[in-house]
Amino acid sequence: MPRETPIASETEAIAAGSVSAAPEAGLMGRVVDKVAYVFAAGIVLAAAILLLEVFLRYVFNSPTIWAHETTIFLCGIAFVFGGLYCTCRNTHIRVVLLYDNFSPGLRRVADITISLVSALASAFFAYAAYHMVERAVITPSGAVRLETTGSAWSPPTPALIKIFILITMVLLVLQFLILAFNYAKRKPRD
Repeated sequence: MPRETPIASETEAIAAGSVSAAPEAGLMGRVVDKVAYVFAAGIVLAAAILLLEVFLRYVFNSPTIWAHETTIFLCGIAFVFGGLYCTCRNTHIRVVLLYDNFSPGLRRVADITISLVSALASAFFAYAAYHMVERAVITPSGAVRLETTGSAWSPPTPALIKIFILITMVLLVLQFLILAFNYAKRKPRD
């Protein structure tokens, strides 16, 4: 009987809606998996806001000044969070041409190496995000002032997104380190 490929079993699990945080993601992965519902609701809210905007604009000829910037913000933070979410669920895109042919021991080594390299890359992005946040939140005189969009409504969403990117990148570093540690602890599977 042919062995079921990991790709097929993962695809079926995703289609059935039975995928959750990877066991190696630990407590943080389970928390991120639950918090994701907030961001999913944000996408639905963004769609509702755009629907309302279309209705107000074309039925009552009374467009809002806040709808587009709000939906961009909601979709932007959901997109940023998506990287952490996919990492915790181990559902990110990967090239499996070689990986699927590795022995269990070599897969374990690859998982640890990939997690550590990804943690390092995420740390570099977190460092860059820190400088982005610094410019978006602190004025040259040292006062705290959030960067705004400059539109008629001018919300501080650019600064808030940059802060969210920094927080997410730090959490991503932590998640990759947790994954590397837990991959190192587990025994190679047959």
